Amino acid sequence: MLLYEVNLTVDGETAPRYSSWLREHIREMLGLDGFEAAVWYTTSDDGDTAPAPDEPTGERAWTVQYQVRDRDALQAYFDEHADELQEAGPEHGDHVAADRRVLEQKRLFQG
Repeated sequence: MLLYEVNLTVDGETAPRYSSWLREHIREMLGLDGFEAAVWYTTSDDGDTAPAPDEPTGERAWTVQYQVRDRDALQAYFDEHADELQEAGPEHGDHVAADRRVLEQKRLFQG
């Protein structure tokens, strides 16, 4: 299994509209072959405290992690869907920033 992670920074004015779109976008992504689950997180750059609740007018930092079955499914997304789906968001200009990365599980440790 792989994780495909999208880190978003959304300004407060854009956040309500973008949030509505993002919920539908996640559902669309889960309709793709090999995309098995997704988790939407509120994130914080401060590793010593829990993220604060979203403020009505404040900037949002969100992370969406998609669980992807295997490399072939992720590569098919990149080759066939990524450009279209990434550009399908509402017009956001400088109001939304996105970074993406792929994580592959190396080892699982359990207590």
